[in-house]
Amino acid sequence: MKNLAKHIFGKTDFKFTGFLLLLILISSGTYAQLNSAARYEVDAKRIGITPFDKDAIPRSREFIRLDPSYYVGYMFEGIYKAEKSSDVLGYRNAIPSLYQSFNLFEKDYGKNLKELYSSPQYYFQNITRYIDYLQIASSLRDCYNNLEMSDSVMWVLDRVERYHFPKEHFPVTTLKARTYHRNRFFTSSKFAFLKNTVAENEKIAFQYCYDALGKIAHYKPVNDLWFGPSQAEVDKQSVYHYLALLHSYNKNYDSSEYYYEKMVDGGAISWNNYGNLKHELGSFALAKEFFNRDRYTTNQKTLREPYYYIPMLDVYAGRTKEAISTSKEAIDYSGSTPGFGWYNISLGRSYLYDGQLDSADYVLNKAANFREIHIGTTLTQQQYDFTINLLKLQLTEKKINLQKFINKGWWYSPSSLYKIASLKIEKFLLEYVLINQLTANPERDRVVYDLFCSECTTTFDEALYLIKDFSPSYFIKKYEEYQRTDPRKEITRYFKLFTHEMEWAKGDESKALTGYEQLMKETLLDTANEKLFLGRLYEGLCNGYKENGNEGKYDYFASNLYDRYPQLIPFSNLQVKMNLNTSGVNDKITEAVLKDLKRCNIKWIKNTGPTTPVVNINFIKKGAHYEATIYVKTGLNTTALN
Repeated sequence: MKNLAKHIFGKTDFKFTGFLLLLILISSGTYAQLNSAARYEVDAKRIGITPFDKDAIPRSREFIRLDPSYYVGYMFEGIYKAEKSSDVLGYRNAIPSLYQSFNLFEKDYGKNLKELYSSPQYYFQNITRYIDYLQIASSLRDCYNNLEMSDSVMWVLDRVERYHFPKEHFPVTTLKARTYHRNRFFTSSKFAFLKNTVAENEKIAFQYCYDALGKIAHYKPVNDLWFGPSQAEVDKQSVYHYLALLHSYNKNYDSSEYYYEKMVDGGAISWNNYGNLKHELGSFALAKEFFNRDRYTTNQKTLREPYYYIPMLDVYAGRTKEAISTSKEAIDYSGSTPGFGWYNISLGRSYLYDGQLDSADYVLNKAANFREIHIGTTLTQQQYDFTINLLKLQLTEKKINLQKFINKGWWYSPSSLYKIASLKIEKFLLEYVLINQLTANPERDRVVYDLFCSECTTTFDEALYLIKDFSPSYFIKKYEEYQRTDPRKEITRYFKLFTHEMEWAKGDESKALTGYEQLMKETLLDTANEKLFLGRLYEGLCNGYKENGNEGKYDYFASNLYDRYPQLIPFSNLQVKMNLNTSGVNDKITEAVLKDLKRCNIKWIKNTGPTTPVVNINFIKKGAHYEATIYVKTGLNTTALN
């Protein structure tokens, strides 16, 4: 009884209902007497019907009524429920029927499975049973996996593996590799099959992949006769998929690239995962191209990772409106199915970098209150919670800076001081939560500090928000070490930027400014896709020139910051020089608007330089409503805002 409770509920202390007791009695032999006539009738009636059809449930009830000791009825019921599920309750409800079907099948037909590959004739005589078994095992494993019941996942895989099928139509060995990788940061205290370090779990995942290749090679002669001469190459594609992921996570980038190219040649490439590798290597344009290839190809019930990572790339590029649009598209398509929470996190990030703080706050709270199920991804609930909290930390700091921007005399405004004090308390509490989450994360070096990891759900900029208020000396050493040892040449500049940011946080402003200047001189980058990097670099330069009193260079880089990533300006604590011109309606309402505008932390000037932004505002009154068209021109670029 405890064993069944564990596989259904992930616990051993569940109090059984009468229904579950009945299942136990069935499996233990109460209905052990086979009813050949009833089974013949069930087999005849299931012809032309699959467990995915709309009438699978009424048929399953009929089949169970005809013979409650036959696996078919429970199989139809369980697979149908699993297929229609998109939440915890649905998958949990599917497990009892699948578990019962799985055990009944093995009890009655386990011998057939052991002899399945004894001859081609016997194989084809039992092919329907074989397909049923693989469908049951796959659905049961998926339910356990979707409910984070990894011990039960391994139990299913072990049960299938004991038949030693020469041909793994259900890829047990590589699924074991995935299960170890998916749970690499846990230990045996969480799941008994695991080792106690990330490195040990990754080593076993690699070994399962190599075992899979060994099996394919060992059984190739006989399988070529049965399934054709190309069968081994097809099977290898699944192994290449996991090897590429494992090598990428373990920073063996050449090996990961090798396996992705093998999958390209074999026509079984996951462009989404290949895009993640290119993202990690700093090839952002190519990453977006690859993500877009898989944008519409995945199942609606799984997390479609391109819809999470494409907006992230657009944030890097300053294309925040596109990021918002893509995230909304994913939300509209998915409804409240798995992925909905991740897409709201993506939308929250997009709003945040677009400067729409209220909207960011709303959708991040929506994501926090959604019970996400992480299907079709190696991303986890721990990462989900951590990402939300990290974005909320950035949101809180931006709210503080916005108060200072909209009222440059905030230090003598009681209402502003109260709001800022309240927000600082909120920020402190968030930092406390995050530092505890970070301390409990054994792979923080890989997925947080080591930027752009393919298993990471946060951006480099969010990592900077997290660490800049902690130990600067520690992170200076860490990012100097990354500069020396990390093989990703396109990411080195990010490590340098972090080093100089930590120098500034430590109080060594002169050294930081020298580093920013050197980085500015030596850096060649994709200016179309790395505007956020440029924005942070320009911020650093502006702060440095403000500190040493170099007003000319300060103004130049402040103007460049506005041109490259204007959404950052209100939250940068930098004062940009601008020239203001107005036209159209002039009354008390428009004068009040201009008065509020002039209270902002902007230095309004009459004489313009070659890079000074010129702001033209035209007011129109339509009945009781006003419309303002804002047109901003800089020496480097022209943008129109309505």
